[in-house]
Amino acid sequence: MTKTKFTRLELQIMQALWDNGKASIREIQETFPEPDRPAYTTVQTTVYRLEAKNAVRRVKKISNAHIFEAVVSRNAAQGRLIDELLGLFGGRTQPVMAHLIESGRLTMDDVKEAEQTLRRLSKKKG
Repeated sequence: MTKTKFTRLELQIMQALWDNGKASIREIQETFPEPDRPAYTTVQTTVYRLEAKNAVRRVKKISNAHIFEAVVSRNAAQGRLIDELLGLFGGRTQPVMAHLIESGRLTMDDVKEAEQTLRRLSKKKG
């Protein structure tokens, strides 16, 4: 799992790469909604920072545009964020689950999926 921490903008750029696969800086920039779209140079600088963190890599060059892809998977990044969140609660999941239930964000389908995952994991361990 990745130990890389991402800023909000970095996560948005990673999201664009996870959703679209390989993309140029211009293509990444165009995934942002028009009123909140960061400048091309801001996206470029952030992509280069992600490259320095080994979260993305250049896969080819078309004319003068570099094409990038995510190195860090969506699951690894999400796992890291969840681990950090749980760390704020001393590793306890109950306060997070209680909030999800009370806010209406946790559905019965989510609970069923979690139960299936728990069963699958317990079979692997057993």
